[in-house]
This record gives sequence, structure tokens and C-alpha cells, in this order.
Amino acid sequence: MESGQWTEDIKKALENNDQALAVKRVQEYLDKENNTPINIAVTGESGSGKSTFVNAFRGINNEDEGAAPTGCVETTTEVTPYLHPNYPNVKLWDLPGIGTPNFSADNYLELVGFERFDFFIIISATRFRENDVKLAQEIQGMKKKFYFVRSKIDSDLRNEEISQRDFNAERTLQQIRDNCIQGLQRQGVESPQVFLVSSFHLHLYDFTLLGDTFEGELPAHKKHALLLAMPNISQDVIDKKKKAFQSKIKYYATLSAGVAAAPVPGLSAAVDVGVLVSVVTQYVNGFGLDKPSLQRLADSTHVPYDELIAIIVSPLAAVKITPGLVLKVLLGCAGTAALMAAEEGSRFIPILGILAAMSLSFTFTYRALSYFLDTLAEDAQRVFKKALGLDTSV
Repeated sequence: MESGQWTEDIKKALENNDQALAVKRVQEYLDKENNTPINIAVTGESGSGKSTFVNAFRGINNEDEGAAPTGCVETTTEVTPYLHPNYPNVKLWDLPGIGTPNFSADNYLELVGFERFDFFIIISATRFRENDVKLAQEIQGMKKKFYFVRSKIDSDLRNEEISQRDFNAERTLQQIRDNCIQGLQRQGVESPQVFLVSSFHLHLYDFTLLGDTFEGELPAHKKHALLLAMPNISQDVIDKKKKAFQSKIKYYATLSAGVAAAPVPGLSAAVDVGVLVSVVTQYVNGFGLDKPSLQRLADSTHVPYDELIAIIVSPLAAVKITPGLVLKVLLGCAGTAALMAAEEGSRFIPILGILAAMSLSFTFTYRALSYFLDTLAEDAQRVFKKALGLDTSV
């Protein structure tokens, strides 16, 4: 929905001078903007690590509530969607292993409902076999994207280190990659790209490259939604999220200015705070600074939760974002209260008052969101470094 249509909807909501309805319409719009559906299919032979990958991508541990079941034998017996804990519009579908009794290779795509998926991740813990290749070729024929992921790399490296006297990690990784690529080429796959991944250490090996590849090949609106749902596996990912959020600030500020054009005292401030609450909640969730995400990070990295909390500066992390909290933080910022008061006061200026109110509303929303984004992004970087045992000095 374009901003013009959005403004028209708000104006309709104002016909009865109903502030609550106007704020509700704003919230509905913001929710719609951030609900782009993404459906990712994760498949491969049984025991390849599909379920562990699904859990890791969602930032949860195998033992957490809502985790995809894992085990040494095939645990996925039907097509099962798993929602991202912070972005339920992003679903990872754990598919039964290709070639299992109820999902034969010949009609696998039809059985799993291939048309619902944006792309496929084909996982193998050893080498990619005939069924994997056949599936990839059929996916390609359906004009869908697929990606080969070689899993359990951490286990391979440990085994090689034990068995080799002159072990070299980089050489071993390249040998694994070459072996997979050559095997796929022998089976007729042209120019295959294989990503080496450890679901227990996503910040290592090729997961970052895999995420970059997703971004480069998805439509813009889907790319944005997927980026926000990606786990914070590197400082680069955090920076990308910040830039994605930053690109929307001018848009939100323009919408705020549109509401300020309505000659209803108190409405613009109410809507502005509603927008701030919604967008700041996006920032907190996207950066993994909400309490459940921080607890999962503490559990997976064995860094105590209290130590992660201790290095966070913003009072908006690990708490429920409310209008009262947002206003409290803003009132501590120089000039913010004056901007809000000036906007309301300008309404009583004849002729030019509404234009002044629009300008002040734009400036207020833009500055407030920029401030929140900067502080939360810095906190996300501190938490990332602390979780990985890196230097956390700023």
C-alpha cells in the first residue's frame, strides 16, 4: 500500500474524530508492511541434519519448546512448518527425507506441495546422491531456486583432526567442497554451488555466504523480510539489518507528517507514539534483543543471561515496548519534548500552522527512530561480541 492510500485510510478513520480508530489503522498498516510471507523448504535424505538446520536458522536450540525433533534416525514423517519465533511470517518447512517410504523420489515435489515454497535447501551430511540431484533438476524445471548445503562440517573437521597428523582446517574444508562439487558434476549438475555449514556454529564456514546468496536472488520485499529473520551470525548481518531499518525511517516520518495534516488536537502525538512503539519493537526483535532471544542466545553460547544484559545500554531491550516507556526514553533526549510541544502549538497558527505541524512531526519521528536504531544496533554488536567471547569495548 502506498503512502497516499495510507493517508486516505487515516482520513476516513478521522471522520468521526476517533483517535483510537486512527491509531488502530496505523498499527494495522504497519503490521501488514512487516508480514511478507516467506516459505523455505528444507529437504534431503534422512539423517542429514534437516531438523537441526531448521532450528538453528530460527535461532532456537534442539531442546527448546517448538523445536523440530532431531535424532539419529528419520524423525520427520510429514511436511511440517516451523515458524520463526520473532517473525511468524517466515516459515521453514521440515520435509521428510526424499526416498522415504511415503515420499518416493518419483513424485516427491508433488507430495510435499512444491508450489508453496519460495526456495529449497537440499542438505546432505556426506555426499549428494542421485535422489538429491534428481530433486534439484526437478526443482529447476519448476522455475524454483535451490541450494546445496553440506552439513555437520564441525564434526568432519574434528574427525579429520584426530586422524591426520598434518591436519589443516582450510585444506580439509576445500577438499570437502571440491568432493561435493565434483560428485554433483558427475551426476549432471552444471556449475553447482555448495555451502558448508555447521548448524551448531552458524557464524563459521559458509552460512553467511548462503544468506548473501538468498538476498541476491529474492525479490526486494522478500529479501527484506528474510534479512530481519536471519540470526545475528556476524557483525556484517547486524549492519545490514541496521541499513534495512534505516531505509524505512524516512517513509515512517512521511506517514507521520501526513497524519499531522489532520486538524485534530492530540492525534498526531498519539499516532507518532504508536508508530514508534511498533517500529522500535521491530528493531528489538530484528536485533535479537528481546528477552526470549537473549535467553536462547545465552543457552546456546553458555554465556550467562545476566552477563549479556549487563552490557546492554538501551532501556528498550529485553522489556515490553510500551507508549509510556518510549515517551520516558524520548523525554530524556535533548529537544524531543520541545518538538512535540511545538507541533501541537503550531496548530493554532492561522493558515501556515498545519504545514508547520507536518514538518515538526516529520522531524520528531525521524530523529526519534534514528536515535533508537543507533542505540539498539550498538547493543546488538556488543551482545554479539560478548556471546562469541570477543572484545566488547566500544
